[in-house]
Amino acid sequence: MSGFARDTKYYGDRLVYEPLESKWSRYHATHCGCEQDWLTAHAVPAGFTVLPRGKTGYYGLVGPGLTEGVDESALTTNALWEAVTGKPGTQTSYERVYVTCRSPEAEAERKAANDEHYGRIREESAKRKAAAKQEPATPAQLKYLSSLAEKVGKERFDAEFVKAVKGTDIKPRAPRERTTTAAKRLTKAAARKLISALVDS
Repeated sequence: MSGFARDTKYYGDRLVYEPLESKWSRYHATHCGCEQDWLTAHAVPAGFTVLPRGKTGYYGLVGPGLTEGVDESALTTNALWEAVTGKPGTQTSYERVYVTCRSPEAEAERKAANDEHYGRIREESAKRKAAAKQEPATPAQLKYLSSLAEKVGKERFDAEFVKAVKGTDIKPRAPRERTTTAAKRLTKAAARKLISALVDS
């Protein structure tokens, strides 16, 4: 999110404004419309300096009226707004400064929180993938597979069917089993894999 910040790890002792790219791009497109990059075409020429936030791709801005020569108890983005949109800023509400503590204890706590957060995301993703592997093929998939089986023939269907179900509990098509019946035993994931193989054949 956009905001004023102090982070000794990335910016030293400087107060910076970390812009949200999507927000400022939208402001620029709506109020200027020159179709240039708002940062290089407006902010930098207006006297603002870009301070990269390590190698993360994020950055902070410093400059007159934004972070320099300002009252830190009454921070606004009016100076940047005027530079980017060409119109005077009208922000009257003041913004706070987000200070990131970089003590070893705070860093360890932040790392633990991140590990827990992303660990939860990975776990949920794995569960969704596992569930998808068990979900039965959809009626649309079965209908499409039926037409593909007629098009490519049983021999080709059987060969790709074996590959699609490899590593699963699904058995290959029995000698006298209809292709449509065999297809009904497929999971959604296996059906998707089989369809892709038959379409490419």
